[in-house]
Amino acid sequence: MRLKIGNKTIGDGAPAFIVAELSANHGNKFEIAADTVRAMRDSGADAVKLQTYTADTITLNCDNDYFKIKQGTIWDGKNLHKLYEEASMPWEWQPKLKKIANDLGMECFSTPFDNTAVDFLEKMDVPAYKIASFEITDIPLIEYTASKGKPMILATGVAELSDIEDAIAACRRMGNNQIAVLKCTSSYPAPLREINLATIPDIGRRLKAIAGLSDHTIGSAIPIASCALGAKIIEKHFILDKKIGGPDASFSMEPEDFRKMVSSIREVEESLGKVNYELTEKASKSRDFCRSLFVAENIERGELFTTDNIRSVRPGFGLPPKHLNAILGKRAKKHLEKGTPLNWMHI
Repeated sequence: MRLKIGNKTIGDGAPAFIVAELSANHGNKFEIAADTVRAMRDSGADAVKLQTYTADTITLNCDNDYFKIKQGTIWDGKNLHKLYEEASMPWEWQPKLKKIANDLGMECFSTPFDNTAVDFLEKMDVPAYKIASFEITDIPLIEYTASKGKPMILATGVAELSDIEDAIAACRRMGNNQIAVLKCTSSYPAPLREINLATIPDIGRRLKAIAGLSDHTIGSAIPIASCALGAKIIEKHFILDKKIGGPDASFSMEPEDFRKMVSSIREVEESLGKVNYELTEKASKSRDFCRSLFVAENIERGELFTTDNIRSVRPGFGLPPKHLNAILGKRAKKHLEKGTPLNWMHI
């Protein structure tokens, strides 16, 4: 399975598409956001992902208990509307940030949270759409987004399998089969025991979609491991400096750590290679140091071969050790000096 996001091919045989999520990590200053995009490029990201919403397009300005966070998260006690006011990015920044990213050779796309965001992003000509896991049950939004004919990247964080299947079916109803599904754990930061990376290969088999990871853990071990399991899109929150603060700072990655993560992912990809049991030229030469059967002490003509005078040792110039039992008890055809590699002519 393959799809294209801008100039990047994603899927079988292609390198992992590494997405740096800007999210709320802009300190409400355009220059911080712009500098962050530049740092993403320097850190090896293939794409920048934004989020396109306002507090009013994602929730209601209401202060009753329904709109207060109280689920043991890092945002507990906050009102939803106020949180999203703090975290949202001004829409007028987004075309400018996309241009910066494109000029640096990166793709730039976004997560829309309602139809007006989709319309706005269509005018920006984004090359793909990401659906956040908390919106995966919003089938009308998914259908409207998928109808634009761009690749659809679905996060699974709070989704049950039936939700994911419904979302994929919604895309396909709109004639859109360019679908990727990202294993996601919606805890911030996410504990390792809840990650379940084994789901990644199952996504490809079960859902017939490109599989990837949207990661909220601390560090780089999980994204690197996901690559070995077949993740073709890897998304990680990126922050220029954690001192900027903000709702997502605690589980976001700074530039140097992100760069090391990308480097490790590329090393894993290079090492994965293909199914291959053939030896390299160097390995073939190294077989000279495998074990083989050697004369371990002087043997006279007609003498029996025993475990005392024939041994399996390095190097590998004698008969393979698998023949030892067949040789024991047979007699030497000639005098053999200690250190002679044994061959069939001696038996």
